[in-house]
Amino acid sequence: MASRALGETGHTTPQFRCTNKQWLQTYEKALRILEHNVQEMPRIPAPVLIEGSDYAGIWQECGPHESLVYRHFRPDVARNSHMTFFKLQRKDGQLPANNRRTGTGFGQIQMVVPIAATAWKLADALGDSEFLATAYQACSRWDAWLLRYRNTRGTGLIEGFCTYDTGMDNCPRWEGVPVQCPGADARRCPPHAGLPRLCPDLSATVFGARVALAAMAAELGHKDEEERWLESADALRKALMEKLYAAEDGAFYDLDTDGHLVKVRTDVMTRVASEHVVDQRTFNLMWQRQLGNPSAFWAQFPFPSVAMDDATFVRPIPPNSWGGAAQALTALRAGRWMDHYGRSAEFAHLMEQWCAALQRDPSFRQQIDPVSGELTQGDLPNYSPACLVFYDFTWRLAGVCEDRDRLHWNLRPQCPAALGAQFALPIKGGTARISYKGHAASLELSGRTLGEVEGTARLVTDRAGKPLALVGVSALTETVELRLYDSTPRTLKLESNQSIALV
Repeated sequence: MASRALGETGHTTPQFRCTNKQWLQTYEKALRILEHNVQEMPRIPAPVLIEGSDYAGIWQECGPHESLVYRHFRPDVARNSHMTFFKLQRKDGQLPANNRRTGTGFGQIQMVVPIAATAWKLADALGDSEFLATAYQACSRWDAWLLRYRNTRGTGLIEGFCTYDTGMDNCPRWEGVPVQCPGADARRCPPHAGLPRLCPDLSATVFGARVALAAMAAELGHKDEEERWLESADALRKALMEKLYAAEDGAFYDLDTDGHLVKVRTDVMTRVASEHVVDQRTFNLMWQRQLGNPSAFWAQFPFPSVAMDDATFVRPIPPNSWGGAAQALTALRAGRWMDHYGRSAEFAHLMEQWCAALQRDPSFRQQIDPVSGELTQGDLPNYSPACLVFYDFTWRLAGVCEDRDRLHWNLRPQCPAALGAQFALPIKGGTARISYKGHAASLELSGRTLGEVEGTARLVTDRAGKPLALVGVSALTETVELRLYDSTPRTLKLESNQSIALV
């Protein structure tokens, strides 16, 4: 049984077991590494989840998101990982880019997944009103700081001053640009041609943050502020689409001070999609031309950090390279957008490929070759995001996941992780369980049998177990038999990525 006690918190943790020894051993190793990477950093005497590997610290671009994924094991660590940034926030509103053993960094903004978005989800999951109020205040001040210091061109979009702003080390997108701001001061733009740039990913991050801030404001009873955040988010989205999207390419690019798009096709597109900036029609074009294009980003092991058919794609792949390698961070963030845009079957393929690569080499390094799936040996092992990829994907492939007022029962009896498997996820008010036997999965919610499903599909229910929808998560058309408690048995044909309402 792969489960972890939480020590002082007394929290019940997720449990997973299966008869596939290689999968279970890799899963358990990932959890052991994550336990080891729960450490205290200087200045904030509370355990956080560090990046591990080469990185002895926590970074704003990824640390809060990683701790959110890990919250079922350590909700205290998830809270601490966010509070680190709020407690170290400067009086002028600037959040640190990182907190490391060697110091706290303010020399770049380094943001990708909005800390406001992860804080909102964490506050909701924990039912923590004090944390919600703290996060709302801190993230509001951060938005004001960004408007003051990273909107120097007056467009309303967020500007990139240096490579580290986006966390895309060694990326052709930033070739020749200083890695950090002068004097390690993120308010200062280097005197370099073309800077500051208008950046689609940084702007998308602020868009996502404002949407989250609107939700926080609504929860806190600030109706006027909710409307203001939504209006400012919409204005930013319109500017982003108008200035940084090239419809002829189906891609987003930086815009320099000379009015030129920096046409290096990077996984910036996944970051924009993660915040749900584009509508479905625009996304479909992005998918067709870029993200789902086997010559560009839809590699054997998605997603390369630069399109494989881009002239700047880096070969051979060096360590810590956002010049072509498929990054564990990008894979971990895929859950924030692929289902949203109706690409659940393709998401399953991505997850299967990454899990296969990590089982072949369970050293859990930062990146893999998008063609061969080989982990880059120049990176050190025990990287938290890679461990979280395996943990998170195990549950997204064959277990149960929660999303506010919904439960997602991911039923794949043919998945290697489902072989003789049992999943038990603690949720508000009880436990959600899946037990596999042959081609069927039995579902149980807080001691009550929900029924049995035969076939590959995702069953979406409310928190009481009421069936809401069935989603096609296979590349093939599936025949799915629903034998749910208090319902007439049904046999349904389910197409890839199809969603069938059950109410």
